[in-house]
Amino acid sequence: MSLTDRLRDAAPALQGDLVRLRRDLHRHPEIGLELPRTQQLVLDALDGLDLEITRGRGLSSVTAVLQGGQPGPAVLLRADMDALPITEATGLDYASQVDGVMHACGHDLHTAILVGAARLLGSHRDALRGDVVFMFEPGEEGWNGAGRMIEEGVLDAAGQRVCSAYALHVSSYGSPRGQVTSRPGTVMAAVDELRVTVHGVGAHASMPHQGRDPVTAAAELVTALQTLVTRRFNVFDPVVVTVGSFHAGDSVNTIPDTAHFAATVRTFSAANQAAIRTEAGRLCAHIAQAYGLTAEVEYVQKYPVTVNDAQQYEFAGRVVSDVLGADRFTPMPFPLTASEDFSRVLDEVPGCYLILGASAADDPTTAPINHSPRAVFDDAVLADGALVLAELASRALAGDAAAHR
Repeated sequence: MSLTDRLRDAAPALQGDLVRLRRDLHRHPEIGLELPRTQQLVLDALDGLDLEITRGRGLSSVTAVLQGGQPGPAVLLRADMDALPITEATGLDYASQVDGVMHACGHDLHTAILVGAARLLGSHRDALRGDVVFMFEPGEEGWNGAGRMIEEGVLDAAGQRVCSAYALHVSSYGSPRGQVTSRPGTVMAAVDELRVTVHGVGAHASMPHQGRDPVTAAAELVTALQTLVTRRFNVFDPVVVTVGSFHAGDSVNTIPDTAHFAATVRTFSAANQAAIRTEAGRLCAHIAQAYGLTAEVEYVQKYPVTVNDAQQYEFAGRVVSDVLGADRFTPMPFPLTASEDFSRVLDEVPGCYLILGASAADDPTTAPINHSPRAVFDDAVLADGALVLAELASRALAGDAAAHR
């Protein structure tokens, strides 16, 4: 029997354990880089497998290396583990028991899926032509967990640099349950933060001419930034600027000294990520100057563009189609405007990032989206997700090993 058939036969038996693990994680979510309970649950779930396990030094990460029975290269599989500062409103019987914290993005499913992949591959290690690195990452939601794990050596944990890397992310909306999608090239946007403080001179609202009003200048900047992205950037390589915070003054009849706003900036190419930083800063400075004011601009670069290697995308599509069925893989027509710190891994090694439909709704197109307090994910996808990751790793090792003979 082929390794694919053995993995396919073994995967369904994991479903019950994976559901229990996922729901335990969901009831007890943790935020950020320090996830002690989550880390321990992962360690307990991996107990008994023939793995070389390392805990993070500066974060609650888990890196587990499975050495294959035959020599060969190394590949990496990633799951993020952290939750979000959101109050759950799903009404599930396994809803979060932590006030103001929820697994609203499906990272609890990712963690359980990667545990499942480790169990599948661990039970068939003698057939593996190389090593597998299992990357359990805290702090994906804005904490740069992937960057920190890279700094601590996750890509070289097997004693050699991994040749390829794969991650699977569930979606509570849009895609039908069990459907896998991805695309070559840019698959998710880069995201940065723009923070602007306009400095003026306060005055009484009845005599605005005696001051220098920062509010009107800041308000114009919000509008001007929207014009900037349509007039300075190619519509086929878009830039999205969204101002989510605007603060000025405390009194209705007083012009304040300062006005402040903050925005996210999303781009789909490294060139535009660099260009918008310069263009936005110049625009803010010049418009403020036209009002006789100054603008203090802080631009914080967060995550780069998530880029799938074209060959790895084709490979992943074949694996999903072979394992789950040809009708279960659908090319993604456009990149997603969300961002992902797995982009840091894909900046270092070729790989593929895939989306797995996991909506619990009958109509996923109207279901609450990821990060919604009402987002609900269907446990039914866990065993299939584990099988896909395991197959990606085993076939990547077989292919890379054959190429290096």
